[in-house]
Amino acid sequence: MTSIGLTLAASYFLNRDSMTTIQLTTEFDASLEKCFDITRDIDIHQLSTEQTNEKAIAGRISGLCELGDKITWEARHFGVKQHLTVEITKFDRPNFFEDKMIRGAFKSMRHEHHFETKQGKTLMTDKFYYEVPFGILGQVFDSVILKRYMTRLLVTRNRVMKSIVEKK
Repeated sequence: MTSIGLTLAASYFLNRDSMTTIQLTTEFDASLEKCFDITRDIDIHQLSTEQTNEKAIAGRISGLCELGDKITWEARHFGVKQHLTVEITKFDRPNFFEDKMIRGAFKSMRHEHHFETKQGKTLMTDKFYYEVPFGILGQVFDSVILKRYMTRLLVTRNRVMKSIVEKK
């Protein structure tokens, strides 16, 4: 790569917004309330993240999370055991809740869960915002690997929840 190419690449990473956003919308053939509750169910969350062996190990470790709950998750990502502690910081049943990282590998992380009914279906929109540490190296890792990895993780989680909530 030429020095101009390196300069352009460095400029891209240095000037981009440091917050990464993943937005997904999932349609459920189930009631708003049922979809809302399954999304905040710790036991279902663990089932939906089996591929990373995610477990709630402190704070609320089972049942439905509520406003103010803190949950510490343990999971294996990229072959490394990691811990992430979140707090439920906003809660408006059955329309919206938000969890924010208070400790973990991200520089910052916030996950919004929005719910609405349209044409007899429930739509859940995930808005997942995060910042990576380690400056330009973290941004390169995010662009090349992490964003795709996190998107797949959320898509898989939503598929599992959809299959559970739509079982008749």
